Amino acid sequence: MTTIAKRTPDTVLERLKSLHPKVIDLALGRVERLLAALDHPELALPPVVHIAGTNAKGSTVANLRAMAEAAGQRVQAYTSPHLVRFAERIYLPDGIIAEEALTALLEECEVKNGGEAITFFEITTAAAFLAFARTPADLCLLETGLGGRVDATNVLEKPALTVLTPISLDHQAFLGDTIAAIAGEKAGILKAGVPCICSAQPAEALAVIEARAKELGAPLYLQDRDWSVTETEQGICVVFGEKPLDLPKPVLIGPHQIGNAGIAVAAACLLGLPVDAIAKGLQTARWPARMQRLTHGPLVEVLPQGWELWLDGGHNPAAGEALAAMARSHWADQPLYGVVGMLNTKDAQGFFGPLAPCFQALRSLTIPGEPNSLSAEEVAATARSRGLTAQASISAEQAVADLTRQPGPGRILICGSLYLAGHILAENS
Repeated sequence: MTTIAKRTPDTVLERLKSLHPKVIDLALGRVERLLAALDHPELALPPVVHIAGTNAKGSTVANLRAMAEAAGQRVQAYTSPHLVRFAERIYLPDGIIAEEALTALLEECEVKNGGEAITFFEITTAAAFLAFARTPADLCLLETGLGGRVDATNVLEKPALTVLTPISLDHQAFLGDTIAAIAGEKAGILKAGVPCICSAQPAEALAVIEARAKELGAPLYLQDRDWSVTETEQGICVVFGEKPLDLPKPVLIGPHQIGNAGIAVAAACLLGLPVDAIAKGLQTARWPARMQRLTHGPLVEVLPQGWELWLDGGHNPAAGEALAAMARSHWADQPLYGVVGMLNTKDAQGFFGPLAPCFQALRSLTIPGEPNSLSAEEVAATARSRGLTAQASISAEQAVADLTRQPGPGRILICGSLYLAGHILAENS
């Protein structure tokens, strides 16, 4: 009797990875060709908010999605990378896309592509557009994968709104080795006549963004000029134009989430969402692996009494600054220990710089199943070069067990990579 292999997204995704020799090859021609073969699903989307930046893209999507849904809107969202399952990248009004539907869409794109060269992100982005075009919705939130100007998501002629979150150094091998160069790539999502919400930026990034907006005639709403956000005793106050909004504190944790919430509120104001929905969205947004406390699973079960385990996917110098700010403002009451794994494409030195004074000790990991992971020994050596007490571990279980031999109680923060975060959540969620 012949056994028929089960059709799953993973089997198709593995085939799609072989269609281009490079994992990343930024261009628009290949995805535009496939979208034409699919009869241009990108032209059949609901109003789109297109979001680019180095940090805070995902938090902005999470907050905006919650706000729009609180207003009764049907929302689609496209984010990357995923944490546990690829399907997490494609969110439809009734939730994460079903595995069977995703498999069918991926196969359809595979057939229409006809074996032509195309990157994994390009063909899966086409599948997302196909899913969105076939699912009625009121709003589509679209996060860039890398950069903006030649990112596969940047095929829309006229989104309803663009958003630029904070820009810093990251992905220099693909986007340029200066803030100005990276800002030029991110600002590539701006479109003629389309308003842009822009967060506070380094001076060199802002100059590039303002020049691009002026060239295109894109209305630019700058933080601290056209809108602002401040923390209050009760929550946050966002001023958009002349209108102050007193809102609850965002449910997403960390000092950096005050600014992230402000970006989303400013965008929501421009979209015309009601204030009560904006407030509710701030209290109901969910974004896993961003300052997430783990409360169950094998790693939590071995913690001694009084210890806490936290998870964050932050992986660049700006994320290191945000985590350090969290440690100073919220976690000064107990010793903090780190478990870190990082990709070899990231600035480990820059990430550890602000965190070095915060960690009492650190254990490093090689990210399981990730070919681009730094080895545990390399991560530990980098941490030691920044003054940290660091040793390599063979697993997260060993790392937690080693660290909890210290006098407690204490906190352990697992961080350094979204890929590591996904691995941890797969076992502890």
